[in-house]
Amino acid sequence: MNPVRLPERNPLLWFYGSASVAFGIKNNAFSYLLLPFTTQVLGMPGYVAASALGVAMIWDAFSDLIIGHWSDKTSSRLGRRHPFMYVALFMLPLSFWGMFNPMGELTEQMQFWYVLVFAILIRTATTLVEVPSAAQLPELESHYERRSRWLSIRHAFGWMGGNGLHTINFFLWVGHYGMSVHTGYAIYAWVGATLIAISILISSLGTQKYFSQLPRPERTSQDRRIWPVLVHAMRELVQSLSNKNFAVLFFNGLLVGIAGGMLAALYLYNTNYFFGFSGAQIAMTGVFVLLSPLISLAIIPSIGRIFGKRQIAILAILCFTFLVPLPYVFFLFDMWPAMGSWTSLYLYSLFIVVEVVCLIVNGVMLDSMMADVVEDSEIDTSRRAEGLFYATRGFAAKATSAGGIFLAGIIVSIVGMESFQTAADMTRDHRIELVAWFLPLYCGLYLIALALLVFYKIEKSTHEQNLETLADRKTTPGSHTTQPVTVS
Repeated sequence: MNPVRLPERNPLLWFYGSASVAFGIKNNAFSYLLLPFTTQVLGMPGYVAASALGVAMIWDAFSDLIIGHWSDKTSSRLGRRHPFMYVALFMLPLSFWGMFNPMGELTEQMQFWYVLVFAILIRTATTLVEVPSAAQLPELESHYERRSRWLSIRHAFGWMGGNGLHTINFFLWVGHYGMSVHTGYAIYAWVGATLIAISILISSLGTQKYFSQLPRPERTSQDRRIWPVLVHAMRELVQSLSNKNFAVLFFNGLLVGIAGGMLAALYLYNTNYFFGFSGAQIAMTGVFVLLSPLISLAIIPSIGRIFGKRQIAILAILCFTFLVPLPYVFFLFDMWPAMGSWTSLYLYSLFIVVEVVCLIVNGVMLDSMMADVVEDSEIDTSRRAEGLFYATRGFAAKATSAGGIFLAGIIVSIVGMESFQTAADMTRDHRIELVAWFLPLYCGLYLIALALLVFYKIEKSTHEQNLETLADRKTTPGSHTTQPVTVS
């Protein structure tokens, strides 16, 4: 069955996008809250906590490959992707709640294993919903520009869900009780788990009917076993890397993952201690950032008609990399409003809003470029592997994001921020040391990732030619046809 073109008002667009709320909440928690929770509530050293989270993320990267490949091969009355999403409906909310609610006192050794086990459970459950759900796009939309529209809606759901709850959290819970008090985290976990369950349920039920009607591939006994699935997935990954366009996005994801993991893990330390913002002020930055997805939704269609996807992604990274260091540099050179003032907050929030717009635009373009790689690779390999492609890009980002979180933990320990209680504990020397480690690493990684995008070569005309070639193969007798998808 060929991918269908659905009007933007079709409910499938919104059901597809709504799954990203669960991912946004979980991603926000892991990116921003988990390192402060483990160091300031559980009392773990920064490098130990980062090590546990890093090991879990490396496991997550490999589970992405398994589940992405497995969902490509699955045959079910519910469709290829939905059995995994329904497992996540139960697994993700329960493990999310459990992470922030340890039962009883934990010894130092137990703390490491507690964080590691629950981080693995949460990340595996997230993979069960996010990879199969994201991989639905090529079967929903084949149009070059409209794919970006679908993904902009999906990214908006993720940012609204994650950042919306983050904002409420710092107004009412963690921001109110303090970063070192467990009560706020416990309430946040209850609300987050509930919203995650609702998001997965709505998206799964909303898209199930369409995908259950697609052709079901034949079953094979080999694909029922986990080890052959992983070996096959790794073999297909190596084969896919021979596609230069896919390799560009894969290695771009490696570098962006390290940089993004480091920035996110340091965010609350930077806002709370470097700039001296209160919990309510940090929450206000979240309110302002809610504008970013709306701005992104408004501008992506317009700039998409003027520039190609690669050009937009490069411009977004350039803008973002230029803006991130400025508040820190201005602060250290006494060119910034008074620490902790509302003027400082408003100016900082302006930077953050524009930076997040750039991040969203860049993310939408890269995901849309990955969707175009599906057909480009199919020309050479005669197989469709949407799940594997999205999983391997996630593999790159997550495996190296572990490195970013580990670097953040090392920086926290070097600067000595584990013991900080207020912004007054952070001296000017602390701030200089933080910036000297953080900014060169961060900006350098993003600039290298930007340089890689120069080698991505799929333009609109290339994509349309690929679609025509694949259509000819299906209609021309004796042509090289696409292999059917097999199952587990």
